[in-house]
Amino acid sequence: MNLVHIVVVGCGRVGSDLATQLSEDGHSVAIIDKNAESFRRLGESFNGKRIVGSGFDRNVLSQAGAGEAQAFAAVTNGDNTNILCARIAQSTYGIKDVVARIYDPQRAAIYQRLGIPTVATVTWTTSQVKRWLLNEDETIAWTDDSATVMVLERFLPDTLAGKPVQQLNVGNDIRVVAVVRGSQGRLDIDGLYGQEDDKVLFMVTPEGARQLNAVLGIGQS
Repeated sequence: MNLVHIVVVGCGRVGSDLATQLSEDGHSVAIIDKNAESFRRLGESFNGKRIVGSGFDRNVLSQAGAGEAQAFAAVTNGDNTNILCARIAQSTYGIKDVVARIYDPQRAAIYQRLGIPTVATVTWTTSQVKRWLLNEDETIAWTDDSATVMVLERFLPDTLAGKPVQQLNVGNDIRVVAVVRGSQGRLDIDGLYGQEDDKVLFMVTPEGARQLNAVLGIGQS
C-alpha cells in the first residue's frame, strides 16, 4: 500500500471515522473543521493535523498541506460546502483523487459533470470512500452499509483449476457465493470444480478480505 497525504474537511461522525482509519493505516492526514470541539470525535490513534477553519479558505488549506496532498475528502454536513471544497482541491491544488459527500442525490449528476465523484449519504461507508480516495481493491463488487460484509471478485488461479470450488470456504470469514464461467453466472456451486478463467465471487468479512489472497495463493512465491 502506498502511503499518501490526505486532507479531510469535516470532523463529524463521517470525517472523524475516515480520518482516524486513514491515520491508523499509516497515511499522513490533515483534518479541517470550523469547530475545534469536533476534534474530540477523533480516535486516540489519530496522529495527524487538526486545523480549525474553513475547508475552502486557501490559508487553511495550505496549513493542511493541500499542495502536497494526493487525495481529498469533503464530508461536512453541507452539500454546497463539500462541492466548493472539492472544486478548489481539484482546480487550485490539482489533487487527482477527490470525493464529496452529498445529502441531495439529485445533485449527483450535476457534480459528476464537473468531474467530482460524489457519495450520497444513504450509501456512504467509510470503507467505500477510502477505496475511492486511495484506488484500493477494485475487485470489491458490493459492501453493506456497516462495511462488515462485502463481495469480492477474484479470477481463479490456474493452480486451483480442477479442484472443488467449495474448498475455498474458510471458517466464518470466506464463502464462495457464485462462479462466473464464460458469460454464465452460477449459484449452484455444490460439487462444482474450478476451471481456468473462472471468476469467483466471495462473500467475506474484513478479516476474510485480508486472508483471501493467501487462501488463493496470490502473491506467494
